[in-house]
Amino acid sequence: MKIAIIGAGAMGSLYGGYLARAGEEVYLVDIWQEHVDEVNSSGLVIEEKDLEVRAHPRAATDPMKVGHVDLAIVFVKSFLTGTALEKNAALLGPDTVVMSLQNGYGNIERIAEHIKRSSIIAGTTSHGASMRSPGRVKHAGGGDTHIGWVANEDEDRINGIAETLRRAGFVTAVEKNVMELIWSKLIINVGINALTAVLKVKNRELLRIDEARELLRMAVLEAVEVAAAEGVRFDGEEMVDKVMGVAFATGDNTSSMLQDILNRRKTEIDTINGAIVEEGGKHHLETTVNCVLTNLVRAMEKME
Repeated sequence: MKIAIIGAGAMGSLYGGYLARAGEEVYLVDIWQEHVDEVNSSGLVIEEKDLEVRAHPRAATDPMKVGHVDLAIVFVKSFLTGTALEKNAALLGPDTVVMSLQNGYGNIERIAEHIKRSSIIAGTTSHGASMRSPGRVKHAGGGDTHIGWVANEDEDRINGIAETLRRAGFVTAVEKNVMELIWSKLIINVGINALTAVLKVKNRELLRIDEARELLRMAVLEAVEVAAAEGVRFDGEEMVDKVMGVAFATGDNTSSMLQDILNRRKTEIDTINGAIVEEGGKHHLETTVNCVLTNLVRAMEKME
């Protein structure tokens, strides 16, 4: 399968690397020239706990040199989704499937501005990764991947994509309820990302500190209430336990939002905790904890 990874940061490189090792024709497409050059010259190094894995995907900054692909997996920051799809239109042919494994809320709507909804797969992943340097990424924790069609019922095609991911080492399940997928991933990020960014700690510390655990719980319960108002229902305490389970499984991970704060980059706060505040406001729901977390991260983004 010819696969393009749109956004070859930590997670994009992780997936692209293992898909390439599984024998797929993989292209990491990114504007980071140093990373692209290093991957093309020396390969991609994935740091696991006790070993280093080297993969050899191809890398490019110019999508015209890649051409149409069978599958494009989107890993850019959510606020860059529309721009990324526009700039990488050369990857998208009439039979291309676009799969989003991104954080944040609203990615599907942005992708649908550039390709028909029946060609879009929404997905979630609990894997954690961080960039070490150009051509080098650390795999900080694993978990399941869940994918589902946004507006299609082609079981053979999505099952084939799921099997491709499994061959690459990603435990993958195909789901029918795509909105539940999106909200589940959003709620996980709501509970983990902003708190780790504000406290400047790895995921595991949220479980060790009593006050952090309570803030995680409150933020998640607010998000569950907003999801219910949007027609997607979860058991609140079960979701709290699920989010804590992800924090434990990815305990050594530095969340993407904390990485952004440490590197003085714009975060995805507006499409994560900020999305809970915005959607909650439409339903006249109180989202105090998520509002405070959103404003704290926004303030941190503006600090010199």
